[in-house]
Amino acid sequence: MRISIEQWAPDYGSPMGPDALEETQAAVDAECEVPVEAWAPRSPAPGTTVPDEIAFVDGVRRVEARVWIESDRGSVHQGICASYAAGVVRCNGAATVVDAQVRRSVFSDAPDLVPIVTRHGRFGVCPVTDSAGDALSLALQGAMADLESAVSAPVPDDCLLVVDGPLRERRGMDHAVGYVKTHHVAYLPAVVQDVIPMLEPGQRTPVLLIGDRFRRWSWYLRLPGDRSHGWAGVVRCEISPDRTVAEAAAVADGCTLALPRFASEAHKDARAPQNLYPIAGLERELRHRLGDARLLYRSLRQAA
Repeated sequence: MRISIEQWAPDYGSPMGPDALEETQAAVDAECEVPVEAWAPRSPAPGTTVPDEIAFVDGVRRVEARVWIESDRGSVHQGICASYAAGVVRCNGAATVVDAQVRRSVFSDAPDLVPIVTRHGRFGVCPVTDSAGDALSLALQGAMADLESAVSAPVPDDCLLVVDGPLRERRGMDHAVGYVKTHHVAYLPAVVQDVIPMLEPGQRTPVLLIGDRFRRWSWYLRLPGDRSHGWAGVVRCEISPDRTVAEAAAVADGCTLALPRFASEAHKDARAPQNLYPIAGLERELRHRLGDARLLYRSLRQAA
């Protein structure tokens, strides 16, 4: 028996979800780049180049207060007041935050919802059709994703654009690469899952096509760092399916060559190596811009 200690700090959970090694039920084509029997770790092809500039996009969100809204007709509705931010950091020898925007909104299905104006910020209206279950948190997630798309719009197409998290159905980000740190399901047939532990830092799997509700090209790569278990330092990347398999493989090679240099170290980051330095720095800046949570909470109580 061998016991390995996860490198991530326990407060951040684990990069491997409880079902991460279970085979996905989504349609997966693992024979796009090579046949299944030829699956093996791949190094970037000779001649692979990295763009002169790489841009990283991230967003943060925080629920400032949960609210109950009573309409003029006497109906009672749940809601949340939340702050969220998104920004872009561009790396071309130095890392520079080129855009960072903060929004504050009240999310609720209450009719005739109006903004909440406080001493320390205005919470605009974000109506939702339902407030049950996860509807409010999903609406907040969607608003943050829209803001991420907005701040990334000026990034030129010839710049490698890396978005922290899966692409899902983000609008206006067709040339972006989704960077997924946490694995909730293995998008690999069992017959090729053995390739993951074989990856060396700076190597990737062949490209596969994930074909569930949102189709995308995807691949796994390993970052440098502690290798306590077979999936240590492994991330998954994904791009729009509106490319040929050859184009997808070229992007995969470029990412496999470019991203390892940004891998964080355990003594500097609790989610090393997956939490890349530019993303970690941008996240700190965005959380700072959200402001003081206690101050905003008090101002909301005063404004109610």
